[in-house]
Amino acid sequence: MATTVLHTTVLDALGRRITSGDVPAGTPLTLESIGAEFGVSRTVAREVMRLLEGLGLVRSRRRVGIVVLGIEDWNVLDPRVIRWRLEGPGRDPQLRTLTELRHAVEPLAAAGAALHATPAERAELVAAAGRMRLLGEAGDLEEFLALDVRFHEILLRASGNEMFGALAGVVAAVLSGRTHLGLMPASPVPEALDQHEAVARAVADGDPEAAEAAMAAIVGEVRTALDGVPPAPA
Repeated sequence: MATTVLHTTVLDALGRRITSGDVPAGTPLTLESIGAEFGVSRTVAREVMRLLEGLGLVRSRRRVGIVVLGIEDWNVLDPRVIRWRLEGPGRDPQLRTLTELRHAVEPLAAAGAALHATPAERAELVAAAGRMRLLGEAGDLEEFLALDVRFHEILLRASGNEMFGALAGVVAAVLSGRTHLGLMPASPVPEALDQHEAVARAVADGDPEAAEAAMAAIVGEVRTALDGVPPAPA
């Protein structure tokens, strides 16, 4: 258990530094320096480097060692990379690109869910949307967030497109990030609650056009809301 905590602590610290630009591309890293700074064994440092390499943040090169890579090599769809970027000075461009991705994918996913969702999934969406309204109007953002994440996960996975389904973690990361960074209003705007219910009804009714339009309205509201967000601290 203690080793797992060490892995996570060191991984988060280095991941944030790299994705924020504090440790720029081309910077060499060594197991010795990591072990000395964080007080961890060479085994832990090596495992952290292996995880960072799997995320595309570093590369181990023969006769060169471990080198930090640029954003073009990062696994930008990994929820950990998304979280680190949202927590750093790159928050605003990260939110913009993630919202653009959602705008391109989620309306089509909602249309697909209207055609392919199971009866149980359709019923769960309707129930979730109704519960989200109660939680949103009560200002219970944490429980609202959990249901919101589940709502979008169902749509993506029920879309009939496995590529869309694979993005469930990405959407969960951006929904969680907006809430935990204080970028959500104290209560969700009524229009967003209305449109979640409209998506759920359209999927339940097997109406792909209505589902697509309602989901486009949801993501469009997010894009508008982000335009009014103050820039992240430098």
